[in-house]
This record gives sequence, C-alpha cells and structure tokens, in this order.
Amino acid sequence: MVTADSKSTIEQSALSALKGRIPLIGLTGGIGSGKTAVSDLLTQLGAGIVDTDLIAHQITAPHGSAIALIEKQFGADFITTDGALNRDKMRSLVFATPEARKSLEAITHPLIRQETTKQALQLSEEGAPYLVFVVPLLIESGSWQNLIDLLVVVDCPQETQIQRVMQRSNLSREEVEQILAAQASRQERLKHADMVIENQGSPKQLEVEVQNLHQKILRFQKDRLSSS
Repeated sequence: MVTADSKSTIEQSALSALKGRIPLIGLTGGIGSGKTAVSDLLTQLGAGIVDTDLIAHQITAPHGSAIALIEKQFGADFITTDGALNRDKMRSLVFATPEARKSLEAITHPLIRQETTKQALQLSEEGAPYLVFVVPLLIESGSWQNLIDLLVVVDCPQETQIQRVMQRSNLSREEVEQILAAQASRQERLKHADMVIENQGSPKQLEVEVQNLHQKILRFQKDRLSSS
C-alpha cells in the first residue's frame, strides 16, 4: 500500500535525483516581499519556475484536486458556491485553531509536492538552465533546505510588506500582521540566505538585481561543472 508518507519520500527522491544535474534554487520571502515579481523576471531570463503558492491556489480553485477532501474534512461551509475553497473562512479558522491548520496541510501538502515534482521534472527535460522553487514557507517547512543548492531571499522592510498586502488584498493591518506573525521573521530568513534580493526600490532596480542573480546562478553551475 502506497501511503502519503511513502509518496512524499518518492517525490523527494525524484527531486534529489536532479541535484547536481541542474541548479535547484529556493526562492522565498515574507508575504508582500515581491517573490512573484522576482520569479516573473527570472522566467523572462529562461529559468524554470515552480511556484508552490500558485499550485496551492490551483488545487483549491473551483473543483481543484483538494476541494473534495477539504469539504469532507471541514464541511460544505468552507466551499464557495462555485466549488472553490472559501479562503476568508479558512484563513480565520486556521489562525484561530492550530489543529485545523494541520488538518488542512495534511490535505494540501502531499498534492502540492506531487505537482511540484511533476513540474520540476518536466522543466528539466525541456532544458531549463536551472529550476527556481518559489516557496513562501521554505524556512518554516524544514524539508527544503537539503533539496536545494542555493537559497534566495526576497527582502524588504516589514512596513513595506504590510502596505503592499493591504493594498493588493484588501486586508486590514491586523490581518496582515497576523499572517506575518505566523511566518519566519525577516532576520531568520536572512540568516539562512545564500543570496538576497533587495526589493524596496524601483522596478528597474529590481530588474538589475534579478539579472545579477541570474548571472550568479549560471556561474555557480559553470564552476560546479568545471570542478567535477
């Protein structure tokens, strides 16, 4: 019998098999730091992007692969009329009840890992020069750092994060601060970073930072190949 744990082991082995063949980059940062802006620029430069947040939204979109399991676990009240996860209702529950968060993660995490592995293998086969895994809670997960070659942190002041998220998501300051409190601190992320992208300036400044990152990753792979 194939259990969720054994599937996770198989998927991690598949990703581990890519290590050494192609650079595996972890990209993380707090909510509102600008991970999507950075990954979009890296896509333009030819990187293979696997966005776990996007995958999480896809599996909880109308009739996504997690919906039936979520409805069974939490009830129909947590599903919208169009068949998607009721994000506001679920957000309130998981912040108030740690057990609910664990139950939700037990449903979504295996599905996210499965799709992450599928996309990574496909991008590798298509010839991407390196893979970037966009993982909002990379530090918190504890399972990614042994899989990746380099950890890139997108950073900006916390007040900038708060203002960005309030503007884009129509959340209150209290709601955004609640989300931030559930994430690793800015200092903790920076402590683990191999490279840092500063995202508190203009779009042009961010573009230059990302181009420099792209060149550093290519040099990393060139140096690794020359020393092997």
